[in-house]
Amino acid sequence: MFLRRNACLAAAVACAASWALVACAKPAVRSTQGAPVEKLRLKVVRTFPHDPSAFTQGLLFYQGSFYESTGLYGRSSLRRVDPESGVVEHRVDLPADLFGEGVTRVDGRLVQITWQNRRALVWNLATLRKEKEISYQGEGWGLCFDGRRLIMSDGSDRLALRDPESFTRVGEIVVRRAGQPVRNLNELECVEGVVYANVWQDSHIARIDARTGEVTGWIDASGLLAPQEARAADVLNGIAYLPASGHLAVTGKLWPRIFEVEIVPDVPPVAK
Repeated sequence: MFLRRNACLAAAVACAASWALVACAKPAVRSTQGAPVEKLRLKVVRTFPHDPSAFTQGLLFYQGSFYESTGLYGRSSLRRVDPESGVVEHRVDLPADLFGEGVTRVDGRLVQITWQNRRALVWNLATLRKEKEISYQGEGWGLCFDGRRLIMSDGSDRLALRDPESFTRVGEIVVRRAGQPVRNLNELECVEGVVYANVWQDSHIARIDARTGEVTGWIDASGLLAPQEARAADVLNGIAYLPASGHLAVTGKLWPRIFEVEIVPDVPPVAK
C-alpha cells in the first residue's frame, strides 16, 4: 500500500510539474483549434465551356453531366449541362419571385434551395420535374450532401446540418480558421468528410473538416480567368467533385468557362 501511494504521489507531482489539467491516468487530447492552415492553390487541368449568362449558385457533377442552379429574380433555373459542349440539355426556369441558390443530389433527387424565399425545391433527377417543396427558416446559400446529412450555408460562419428527408435542422458546424470565424460561406461541396466552401466576395475556397469545423486548407483560386474575361464576370462560385479524376470543377457567376482543377501546395517560387 505504501509503495502504491508513493507511486501515485510521484505521478501526481510529475503531472503538476508539467501543468497537466487532467488526471494523470487520462491522456491529454490536443486541440486542433488555431492549428496551422495549409496554404494551397489550384492547378488547371482542363476547361469546359460555360454559359456566360448563367449566374451560378450551385454546381454538381453526376454520371457525365453537370447540374447547375442559377440565381437572380426572373432568371433563376435548374439545368442539366453537357460538359464537353456546354450545351444546356434540360432547363427548368423557376418562378420569377424565386432566387435559386445551392443544389445537391440525394439519391434519385435534386434538392435546390432559395435565397430569401425559405423554400427548398425537390426535383426528380431523371426528369427534372418538381416533386415537392419544403419550408425552412433563414436564408439559403449553399448546399451539399455528405451521404447522411444535408449541409447548408447561409452566409454566416455556421453550417446547418439537416435531415435529407424532412429538411429538419439537426445540428450545426461552427467554422473556424486558426481560431477565427470564417464568414460568408457560400456554395458547398461535400467530399469524404471534407466540405469545400466558396467564400463570397473572396477568391479563396475553404477546405473544412466536417467533423470539427476547422479550416484545414485555404485554397487560392485567383487568376483563373483572363483579365478580359474577369471584367465581364462576377465572383467565384460553384464547386463540383469529379470522382473519376479526384479533381474539382470550379466556376463563377457569369463565367465563360468551368475549370477542372487539382489542389496543390502554394509554394513560393525559388529565387534564382
